[in-house]
Amino acid sequence: MTVAPGQSFPLGATVVDGGVNFCVFSRQASAIELLLFDGACDAEPARVIRLDASTHRTYHYWHAFVPGLRSGQVYAYRGVGAFDPDRGCRFDPAKVLLDPYSRAVVVPDGYDRLAASRPGDNTKIAMRSAIVDPELYDWEGDAPLRRPFATTVIYEMHVGGFTRHPSSGVAPRARGTYHGMIEKVPYLQDLGITAVELLPVFQFDRQDCPPGLINYWGYSPVSFFAPHAAYSSRRDPVGPVDEFRDLVKALHRAGIEVILDVVYNHTAEGNHEGPTLSFRGLDNATYYHLLQADRARYADYTGTGNTLNANNAVVRRLILDSLRYWVGHMHVDGFRFDLASVLSRDESGRPLQRPPVLWDIECDPVLAGTKLIAEAWDAAGLYQVGSFGGDAWQEWNGKFRDDVRRFVKSDNGTVLTFGYRCFGSPDLYAHKNRGPEQSVNFITSHDGFTLNDLVSYNNKHNDPNREGGRDGCDANLSWNCGVEGPTDAPVEVERLRHRQVKNCLAITLLSLGTPMLLMGDEMRRTQLGNNNAYCQDNEISWLDWTLLDRHRDVHRFVRTLIGQRLMIGAEPGVQNASLNDILRQAEIQPHGVTLNEPDLNAESHSLAVTVRGPGGAVLFHAMFNAYWEPLTFELPRLTPSVHEWWRRWIDTYRDAPEDIRDDLGAVVASSRYTVQARSVVVLVAPRAGIAMSSGGVANIGKA
Repeated sequence: MTVAPGQSFPLGATVVDGGVNFCVFSRQASAIELLLFDGACDAEPARVIRLDASTHRTYHYWHAFVPGLRSGQVYAYRGVGAFDPDRGCRFDPAKVLLDPYSRAVVVPDGYDRLAASRPGDNTKIAMRSAIVDPELYDWEGDAPLRRPFATTVIYEMHVGGFTRHPSSGVAPRARGTYHGMIEKVPYLQDLGITAVELLPVFQFDRQDCPPGLINYWGYSPVSFFAPHAAYSSRRDPVGPVDEFRDLVKALHRAGIEVILDVVYNHTAEGNHEGPTLSFRGLDNATYYHLLQADRARYADYTGTGNTLNANNAVVRRLILDSLRYWVGHMHVDGFRFDLASVLSRDESGRPLQRPPVLWDIECDPVLAGTKLIAEAWDAAGLYQVGSFGGDAWQEWNGKFRDDVRRFVKSDNGTVLTFGYRCFGSPDLYAHKNRGPEQSVNFITSHDGFTLNDLVSYNNKHNDPNREGGRDGCDANLSWNCGVEGPTDAPVEVERLRHRQVKNCLAITLLSLGTPMLLMGDEMRRTQLGNNNAYCQDNEISWLDWTLLDRHRDVHRFVRTLIGQRLMIGAEPGVQNASLNDILRQAEIQPHGVTLNEPDLNAESHSLAVTVRGPGGAVLFHAMFNAYWEPLTFELPRLTPSVHEWWRRWIDTYRDAPEDIRDDLGAVVASSRYTVQARSVVVLVAPRAGIAMSSGGVANIGKA
């Protein structure tokens, strides 16, 4: 096993004829040690190969070719250099380091995050990298699906929590794994969603949380290439890679896209007192934003202790290589970028007009056609909803979440903004010549209350997080319907909560844009009022599948509405048209309880709209009553025949199956309709043609 100099490209551990080429970037190291382990969890390396600058360094790249190695080999690095925090140098030759380009990560049973933070050797209990040959997997003809946003319905979910609960019906060994999720693909397919958005599946540090708890969400990455090993039912080093690919393949066969929630804004290494796991021990000043006035400390635009220096050329390449890998070798369909506004900051932290990393991502040919979704804000106050990136980017619309919550809970002064949110947020996107699908519409996500808890709690209940109530947002825009939590809630309170849940689901799925639902909202999953369950890997966060029987009517409501949203066209010329297709070209007339007189006063809590599709082919009339008493709305007259009546499609006040009709309508033989308190009603017309003025969404703002 004579070690050869190797090559400076590609980065990472690359399987080639006869062995493996290793390459890692470090500008300030004086030497790099490559550690090779015979077993995945061996206490010591079987071989240590010291890379010296005279033979194994080209510019800032350290490289070596080791013959005889192949996929599954476990390895790691040590960085040798100065420990001089004032100059941004944090080399510690006693610490075992992951390869920044690891395709797989091995976590020994005794892994200890604190051991990587304090002085001394941590070889026995450190995470290690594993070599993966990405060409060995048989994709059987699979490819990303490239579904347009106009016909996309996203389901945000957690791989582990989806099947971890015993009620999932998944075998104990497969619970909480990629394999376990494969068993539940038929459920997702039957629900009708077209894309899953997976909370982080990059390998993360489960110990990055308060003592005694587990980091559950995964926003604590240690690798941008390796799938999280704990989500695999396989224990061999390469097993998680192939099992994740099995999941992607199964979802694609069911017509479901895979979107990854990716964290390129920080790492698990934390602040200046955090552990040395990889980047910090190889080239701290390159990978992170350091404070200009004190380079021993980190700029923190993420709220996690450090910020990745995304617009540095080396880090830009790392991010782009990672994205290309997940598209090219793992076949994912898109990405949701956590705290994406961080990526628009330069090396001193100032927002850039045209951030290089975003331009790289948008223009990369490998990523062309890939879904790119930004959480267009960061923890330091940079808020870019409506203005993030170029035309290729979609955005989590935080204003949709907040404005719809305010309207549904009957806050004053909300009708106008509610109207904007329902029809593609033209105040945010029309002036940018962006399409309405750039708005990803959601009311709940992993970050905050579930939909059940949004209508059941006024206040967060985060005591299990052991942070003294300091964590989690205090401004939840929630309303408990009169009783805090589930205890002894009267029947009328529970009925109101049930209706409010359906109201929120109807608004999300009827609005123009790309809807996103949170895992379990279709069966009223609760976190017992915890609005920041990032460290609750237990029944607080897991999906309790017994709720499916308890709230079967909510599940039916969601399932039916998704199906009808995606295939609502009924007239010649608009067959197979989705709701988005229709609304994008629609004429929309706003009303109040009186036709053509929308009430935008601060005390108003209702809005009605009449929608005529292309050529008058599809018609519906929606009425939203967030008032605490019933309101009677005038209905537009249908033409050409006065003998044709509206048909009731949705009325959230009614019990199933009348809350949403499978046949798109029971006849409404009247010129008025009484919408009960806190309800949503949608009527559809049997034929095209309606007497209404033209104008479009702008009428809502002008009225």
